[in-house]
Amino acid sequence: MTRAEILIIYLFLILTMLVSTDLRAGHIVGGDVTSRCLGSGRFEITMKLYRDCNCVECADFDENAAIGVYRCGNNIDCRGLGQISAFQSFSAPLLSRTSIPTPDYPCLIPPNVCVQEGVYRFIVTLPSSTENYYIVYQRCCRNQTITNIVNPRSAGATFFAEITAESQAACNNSPTFNEFPPTVICSNFPLEYDHSAVDSDGDSLVYRFCAPLDGGGLLGGPDAPGQTPTGCNGIIPTPGCPPPYDPVIFQGGYSATNPLGGNPIITIDPVTGLISGTPTILGQFVVGVCVDEFRDGQLLGTLRRDFQFNTASCDPNVFADIESDRVIGDQRYSVISCGSTTLTINNRSGVEQFIRAYDWSFPDATPSTITTRHATITFPDTGTYTGTLIINPGLSCADSADIVVSIYPAIDADFEFDYDTCVAAPVQFTDLSTSGSGQITRWDWDMDNGVRKQVRSHNELYPDPGVYDVELKVEDINGCRDSITKTINYFPVPETVIVEPDKNLACSPAGILFLNLSEPIDETYDITWDFGDGNTGKGISPTHIYEMDGVYTVRVDIVSPIGCRTSATFPNAINVVPSPRADFSWTPEKLTHIRKTAQFNNLSEDEIAWSWMFGTEGTSTLENPSYAFADTGMYEVKLIVTHENGCMDTISKMLDVEPVVTYFVPNAFTSNGDGLNDDFVGKGILDYMNNFSLTIVARWGEEVYTSEDPLAGWNGRHYNSGRLLPEGVYTYLIRFVEPRGKEIELKGIVTLLH
Repeated sequence: MTRAEILIIYLFLILTMLVSTDLRAGHIVGGDVTSRCLGSGRFEITMKLYRDCNCVECADFDENAAIGVYRCGNNIDCRGLGQISAFQSFSAPLLSRTSIPTPDYPCLIPPNVCVQEGVYRFIVTLPSSTENYYIVYQRCCRNQTITNIVNPRSAGATFFAEITAESQAACNNSPTFNEFPPTVICSNFPLEYDHSAVDSDGDSLVYRFCAPLDGGGLLGGPDAPGQTPTGCNGIIPTPGCPPPYDPVIFQGGYSATNPLGGNPIITIDPVTGLISGTPTILGQFVVGVCVDEFRDGQLLGTLRRDFQFNTASCDPNVFADIESDRVIGDQRYSVISCGSTTLTINNRSGVEQFIRAYDWSFPDATPSTITTRHATITFPDTGTYTGTLIINPGLSCADSADIVVSIYPAIDADFEFDYDTCVAAPVQFTDLSTSGSGQITRWDWDMDNGVRKQVRSHNELYPDPGVYDVELKVEDINGCRDSITKTINYFPVPETVIVEPDKNLACSPAGILFLNLSEPIDETYDITWDFGDGNTGKGISPTHIYEMDGVYTVRVDIVSPIGCRTSATFPNAINVVPSPRADFSWTPEKLTHIRKTAQFNNLSEDEIAWSWMFGTEGTSTLENPSYAFADTGMYEVKLIVTHENGCMDTISKMLDVEPVVTYFVPNAFTSNGDGLNDDFVGKGILDYMNNFSLTIVARWGEEVYTSEDPLAGWNGRHYNSGRLLPEGVYTYLIRFVEPRGKEIELKGIVTLLH
């Protein structure tokens, strides 16, 4: 097929679309595009669009949606230049249209809002690629009554499915939203809407608010007749234009993450997709939700939906409700009182601000009728009584609740406990609870140590000391409940004192950790240690340093916060043996790059073996080794010496092999060409000299020679190439930097002879 034939077909496709397309503008409420992988590069695309069917003189759904397919580099929004290519274009027919029902609020009557859903579905074949595919539909425009964006009448919408390279490789299905958001929400009432999606592949989904995308424009519509409607700024871009796509522009006070404005803002749970909060501003708001799809931590793609929230004042309804022990069927509540014939029933009916009257009726109680919100009533004795609550009696907005009140005998929770306060043994708990019913059916103990028990009486051994608030809850055959909490000060001393030093044999000076494994003890106990060397300490598990060698007996005394006491002695627990003392020196004390060999002299005491380390370069086991360092620099020299008992000591010292510079100049020279002292030039050790400069000035102030080369000399001529200067005294200035950064400046005079 020739390029001309392709162009003819493409123009015919555009004309066909225009014949079946309404060129009016406003109508868009929202939409989303999902994909399902069919295998072999085939994807089923489902596009759902939503329009305001109450909009006057607005466009209907396009009977044929102009779809564009583009391929681009795998970067955000395909913003790299020269990376976007058109793949194909076609029209997708409208398959169905249905009305979205207005939400049924249990307490509020919202205004009538009409939204229709149009469904387009088609299959595309996408050759496997390392690039992303965009299947795009664009249409102008949104409702001109939208509150939160700039110029909504000229703001269109872009809907697309992004088939990423990762999705192609995995034959991935995109998530699909479970439901469309409510067409109307009520201001100043809590909003909780489950905007979750389901993923058939089981991938992880993360929800967030995001900016809806603009698309198309007013060209070719009623506001710009005679213009081309099919371009990217037209009423219906044909086909949808390539990425990148610009977000809509929000009005001040609104943003992609705060599309409804107000404070506090409406939020979306990133895990569940639950949109919650209390809208406070009336109006129409365009909202965007993005669902990022992850598999094994890798982003496969993002499902986008934008929609319109209509926030309106809603007429209230009411409902009857009370605080009860249980609900018996529909609007029938059970209230229990144990041990008291007088009780207060708390009213939870709503919405309270719209309730004008209350009517409580209990024929057998005093009083028998009550008109306050909450009711305090006295019954004659134990037994079962019935009553009724009516809210807004006589009005069309009314509701009622039937109430069954059961008056039972009292129940009293009680217990006692017994234990030896200084012995780490179980505490005995004994139930003393009573009930007028004569039958307690349930005991629930909270021991305040993470243990719960459902027995009548029991013993409990606490592994740790402390103050424990033990609670007992009881319940009888009537369902009456009571609870009581008592405090136990549990601070016994350990039955056996257990101490484990981290080492029993150590070299002096020896740091020993005494690990106290005795139970029960904690930081509130007064624990005193005698380490056997004349020193004492405090704490559960202290560390002590033995400075002298010897064998030591250790004692520990333990006193609990309530005065219980125990102690233990550990004879000959610690044996500290002598250690050598490491030390050394070297000659010469100053090393240079000329003289890099040092003689090391061992000055250690009580040692039998030596291990030398000279930086990272060499080692020796001689007592007094010599070592030649390879280069200049700072070296860490380490000596490890060993005692005959195996104890060791280590010492490290820093040694500097210093680079040096020497530089000398003559005080006179002859420029007669006899080969003897013909130039004024410095001599010495110049290898590490930096930033050298030499300047020669005649006595009348004229500069006659300069050089930055320390090896180049002055031959007595003007800049070494001009006239021979007269005999006499000349001044020189020499500057250079030594290897360690010291700046040197030499000034003097030199005599020129012929």
